[in-house]
Amino acid sequence: MEKNDLIVHLENITFSYPGCKPILEKLNLRFFKKERIGLMGPNGSGKTTLFHIIMGLLKPSAGKIEIFNTPAESETDFRNVREKIGLLFQDADDQLFSPTVLEDVAFGPLNLGKTKDDAMKIARNTLSFLGLNDFENRITYKLSGGEKRLVSLATVLAMEPEALLLDEPTNGLDDKTRLTLKRVLSNLDLSFIIISHDIDFLHEITDSIYTLEKGKILFDQEVHVHQHIHAHPHGAYTHEHK
Repeated sequence: MEKNDLIVHLENITFSYPGCKPILEKLNLRFFKKERIGLMGPNGSGKTTLFHIIMGLLKPSAGKIEIFNTPAESETDFRNVREKIGLLFQDADDQLFSPTVLEDVAFGPLNLGKTKDDAMKIARNTLSFLGLNDFENRITYKLSGGEKRLVSLATVLAMEPEALLLDEPTNGLDDKTRLTLKRVLSNLDLSFIIISHDIDFLHEITDSIYTLEKGKILFDQEVHVHQHIHAHPHGAYTHEHK
């Protein structure tokens, strides 16, 4: 793939928590536009840590980070990264904090400088895209676990990111909500990396599955490349990739 299509480039990333041996050690990753990657690995192997490093929430002790071909080192750099890459946290309660669903989903666009009217329109369009039209006035903390996961995804999509990092998105989902999530992710015109232990789910919606083990990513588990017709949550257009 072309260098201009490179979203994330990690080179020789090393990270350890205080008093512990490195959880990531000279890790390398290249993530390109139009890629859909599944990431598996044992509990405690550093998958969530990796996402937090990409987003600037943790700082590696060694290595280089480039996002969209631009070095990312300072907090200012990572503020720009967070406007372009959406992170879905493993725990939905870490993502939701407003009283109602509509307020939560509109918060991101407002924070990006959208007017209140525009932010509300984006929030409503995003909820509609996820099949959550009747959720606007629902009280966030009263949602079920699966509902919180979908609303959390709505808060990320409302920011109109260029790529997604999804940390265990199927955790705690019933079959119906899992199918909704599969439909939504399959129809998105976005690149993404998904951390999951759900191998069947990853086979259904990703093009490659990598493994994080012993501090490094193994790039040897390719799955079928498949076709989708994608829709964008904020635009009334569809287009086909062949």
